[in-house]
Amino acid sequence: MNITAEPYGKTADGKDVSLFTLTNGIVQVKITNYGGTITELRVPDKQGTPCDIVLGFGRLEDYVSSSPYFGCIVGRYANRIAKGRFKLDGVEYTLATNDGPNHLHGGVKGFDKVVWEAKTSRGQDSVWLILQYNSRDGEEGYPGNLATTVVYTLDVENRLTVSYEATADKSTIVNLSHHSYFNLAGGGAINILGHHLLINAKHYTPVDETLIPTGILEPVEGTPMDFRSSRTIGERIGEVPGGYDHNFVLDRDGSGLELAARVEEEQSGRTLEIWTTEPGIQFYSGNFLNGSLSGKGGQKYDKHFGFCLEPQHYPDSPNRPEWPTAILRPGEKYQTQTVFHFGVIRQ
Repeated sequence: MNITAEPYGKTADGKDVSLFTLTNGIVQVKITNYGGTITELRVPDKQGTPCDIVLGFGRLEDYVSSSPYFGCIVGRYANRIAKGRFKLDGVEYTLATNDGPNHLHGGVKGFDKVVWEAKTSRGQDSVWLILQYNSRDGEEGYPGNLATTVVYTLDVENRLTVSYEATADKSTIVNLSHHSYFNLAGGGAINILGHHLLINAKHYTPVDETLIPTGILEPVEGTPMDFRSSRTIGERIGEVPGGYDHNFVLDRDGSGLELAARVEEEQSGRTLEIWTTEPGIQFYSGNFLNGSLSGKGGQKYDKHFGFCLEPQHYPDSPNRPEWPTAILRPGEKYQTQTVFHFGVIRQ
């Protein structure tokens, strides 16, 4: 187990940014404290050959100028809030509308675009990158000072765990998630439509034309949203206008870590299991990629060249009091955890 740090450049306002490399001798992940962004994630295939399985860039400047949330921490509120407005304790708060008429992923300068304070630690079986950021009262329109800690842990079992904690001095809303675009084939050379996907959900939240949930929890049975048994992403994507960008209501038995999704890529043999404490998971099939972005090695990222599976609370939950709450009050602690477990298909 090892973790190292190196300079990764400066932001426009002169803040130093670092790049951290975590490795267990099998899996290697590179994370920058700009946005808590995973820039590279090397995982072996069934032959033992490692390859980078996340989309991203080779330079800090590209993450600053043109990243569609590649590999970052999103918050204060991951996903969308309708019309950039919500009420809390009778007070209406107004947020940036940075996704058509809606608020997306924390606003114009969300947690993906700030420099986090970073510390590292190493044990016999794990290495840790500890990131901390204090979001000020009123930042991006959100109430309360929010003290946030996100810990990336890589262990000997090839698990990358993301643990989130936050406290506030005023009632607020919080919903943090991780936003890597995965392609288990490696290198982003082919699309992800042939990946096999299982999502542990009997229901999903249908959306309107602006991708805001309608408020209904719709059964997946008999629809292209049914991934309760493993099927390829591309099998029925043509029946979904625009492609997949939907929240799935996870089938849960308790409050601990439970399996949310499993992905397999047959050619490489790579697998990814996602375990989480969250009530939902957003599945996004890279619909808005269009070849205009050049990533690592000059690779053009075309439509469906990466997928995201983002454990989180449901989109627009602050405006849906009947759904699991995203409210955090003084004296409480926001705590969630997600595990990305990498492996190979068993023969």
